[in-house]
Amino acid sequence: MNMKRIAISVLMVIQFMMTPLWGQNETITLWEKDQLVISKDYEGEIHDTTDLIRIRKVTNPIMDVYLPSIKNRKKLAVVICPGGGYRHLAWNSEGGDFAKLLNAQGITAIVLKYRLPYEVDGVIDDTMPLRDALRAIQITRSNADKWNISGTKVGIMGFSAGGHLAVSAGVHYVDQDKLQGLDEINQPSRPDFLGLIYPVVSFSKSYAHSGSRNNLLGKNASQEKMDYHSAEKHVTEDTPPTFFLHASDDKSVPVSHSIDFYQELIANNVSAEMHIYPKGGHGFGLGFKDEHLQKWPNLLVEWMLLQE
Repeated sequence: MNMKRIAISVLMVIQFMMTPLWGQNETITLWEKDQLVISKDYEGEIHDTTDLIRIRKVTNPIMDVYLPSIKNRKKLAVVICPGGGYRHLAWNSEGGDFAKLLNAQGITAIVLKYRLPYEVDGVIDDTMPLRDALRAIQITRSNADKWNISGTKVGIMGFSAGGHLAVSAGVHYVDQDKLQGLDEINQPSRPDFLGLIYPVVSFSKSYAHSGSRNNLLGKNASQEKMDYHSAEKHVTEDTPPTFFLHASDDKSVPVSHSIDFYQELIANNVSAEMHIYPKGGHGFGLGFKDEHLQKWPNLLVEWMLLQE
């Protein structure tokens, strides 16, 4: 074999090894630059890669799209909202890593890099993350034919504060006409299902997660604002079917967040499935470090596939 053929063969092997079997396929910017209001003295986006990837100071929201192989692809898709207390985003542990797991099961996953609240002229716009989440749902539906999914099987899920964002989308999609920019895409913003993983739900009760609340609303938020962002107060019979996962010993976000919302869903005849582990704490992600938590993603996947 001559050297030229050997070189070509080696190059092909290298290219194959560098090509992922599944992974991020596309990145979509949610808004045009002139739609984003950013304070002049606000710092740029910060990526902390000390151990896990944490993103802070998000001002330009995007959605990373992970598509399964066509042969394996189901019709449903889910937008993933990483947690981080509205201070940072746990980008890989509660985002990209989970998207790859869903891809392996044939589920299209969209990891949302949503804006984290910041002051503009001394005022925090607490609707920014919610608008980003609803916009991501709209954009996903508008790409349904291109991605070979169904526009009627688009859900949203989130971890911790990302769970708060997901559940907010589930109860406040009805405010689409009041939220700036959401009328530009002719697609509904209601998620078809919700996945809530150790979620923050309430801002107004004694067990409210003060860090998420203060970061989203500021330390002197009005009762009206806290009530608006307490999802258990806004459940109706049209709230999407919901999956919950929580641990009883969660000290950061008590399991009452999930239980109270679950009870409101049942009272309104909304389908819900809840799994509560006795131990696990908070922020366990995929649960690979604890044997008794390792199978929880399968529970969510099985439930999501039933939503087809």
